[in-house]
Amino acid sequence: MIRVTVWNEYKHERELEEIRQVYPQGIHGCIAAFLGEEADFTVRTATFEEPEHGLTERVLHDTDVLIIWSHALQEEFSDEVAERVQRHVLAGMGLIALHSAHFSKIMKKLLGTTMTLKWQHGQQENLWCIAPTHPIAEGVPEKIFLAEEEMYGEYFDIPKPDEVIFAGWFSGGQVFRSGCTFARGRGKIFYFQPGHEEYPIYHMSEIQRIIKNAVRFCAPAGERKHLECEEVKA
Repeated sequence: MIRVTVWNEYKHERELEEIRQVYPQGIHGCIAAFLGEEADFTVRTATFEEPEHGLTERVLHDTDVLIIWSHALQEEFSDEVAERVQRHVLAGMGLIALHSAHFSKIMKKLLGTTMTLKWQHGQQENLWCIAPTHPIAEGVPEKIFLAEEEMYGEYFDIPKPDEVIFAGWFSGGQVFRSGCTFARGRGKIFYFQPGHEEYPIYHMSEIQRIIKNAVRFCAPAGERKHLECEEVKA
């Protein structure tokens, strides 16, 4: 079994009715629900307001893949917890960073760059699969049309990815490296751009397939992650 923890700030959905209508159970609840359909996944959720943001040493020790969605509380996120997550990724835990989580303290610590980009609300996006043989692209169509999405544009200040699997083309003409993998220490990282909170992106079956594939790709092999985290703690 792959143990997945889905983390979300859970701020917009609680405070804004129009976003609560899109994700009545929160973005984390939506993602946990479709991941829970998979027989080889066990899924839990955690949110910002929980003690230690719900990402305690024990939770991370029992997590094979952590999925994070963040936006409004980036600077308020605990430095100590960010460093804890970083340590677990370096020890082998997988990490999937969704949409504006590119700017999280966790991603900045792991990738070491500013993670800045261009952005603009309310454009159409064609999400192109440009590495169709990659495991994250398995069963994914060549193009996914997003009728409305927040535009993310280059230059995206990230280190050179190991692989760019998806590229976004927006109706304003901008392009973006929308799905990238990185290896840090013994952990695998996947950054995936679609998922602005105002739009029902995570309800789309094609997007769900990508995230499910990414969980399996980022998961450590066998019991390796458990043993390595014990080594780090010693």
